Amino acid sequence: MIEARKESFGPHLMLDLNHCNKDKLKDYNLIFDVLYDLPEKIGMTKITQPYVFPYSGLVPEDKGITGTVIIAESHISIHSFQEKDFCFVDVFSCKDFDVEFAADYLINAFESKKYEKHIIGRGKDFVRYSSREKMAEQLTGI
Repeated sequence: MIEARKESFGPHLMLDLNHCNKDKLKDYNLIFDVLYDLPEKIGMTKITQPYVFPYSGLVPEDKGITGTVIIAESHISIHSFQEKDFCFVDVFSCKDFDVEFAADYLINAFESKKYEKHIIGRGKDFVRYSSREKMAEQLTGI
């Protein structure tokens, strides 16, 4: 059996956005629009509408907006903290995408003045098969 491998299952972009525009962090429509538009901009397949909701918990200054969109390739999530000028964003995909474009798009959307960007390859030991190899495996039972 031949294994079709690449360096990883897919990239995971994680952004810690600080010193953001407070108005943008509490803008429900902006967060919905970012989650709605970003998948197409990076070549992904949106399979749900964004699910976005305001959050206000036990710690009043932690209020903000949380949202996610499920894409065929995995997910994109945003968690804003308007009182702390902070936003966490994750973009994970089993398919390669332009992580620099996605990062710039998100940094600009929230007008972050300071940020940390982390990009890791997830699933380095994940085995991929081409459809031909998978079919051969199913036919031979190997």
